[in-house]
Amino acid sequence: MGQQELIKASPSRSFRLRSPSLNSLRLRRIFDMFDKNGDSMITVEEINQALNLLGLEAEFKELESMIKSYIKPGNVGLAYEDFVALHESLGETYFGALDEKEEETQNEDLWEAFKVFDENGDGYISAKELQVVLGKLGLVEGNLIDNVQKMIVSVDTNHDGRVDFCEFKNMMRTTIVRG
Repeated sequence: MGQQELIKASPSRSFRLRSPSLNSLRLRRIFDMFDKNGDSMITVEEINQALNLLGLEAEFKELESMIKSYIKPGNVGLAYEDFVALHESLGETYFGALDEKEEETQNEDLWEAFKVFDENGDGYISAKELQVVLGKLGLVEGNLIDNVQKMIVSVDTNHDGRVDFCEFKNMMRTTIVRG
């Protein structure tokens, strides 16, 4: 399993964040979510744990192989700057043209991730379902249903109070794509 199997994103520029500062803020929040012990480093173990909690299991050795070249000598994990470099590398790797088979694989991967959140299998992610997943990850954002509902509203483009697969794909691609 290489980098392409771990994270996929769309080549569409329409998903790119227009504000570099907003993208930087989102990237920092992702980094902080992975940094469970708050030591300003994210280890391969912390990334692996987060992926496992989401049901997105990756081979530890493959994950380690991909990440270790970004860890500075003497560090136990990725500092924020290293995480940014890894993210930029993924952006360069994943935003070239996708052929039809790659596009299909990408959609399958996103569907599998969507099913992690859609616990009742109805094709939608409700605020309650999102709250459950955030709780499994131990994220404080999930403690208050109001916070979770705001997250839903931020990606709910058809304003039906829940996230469908299309909205989920857009959200995932926006989070992954660098500005």
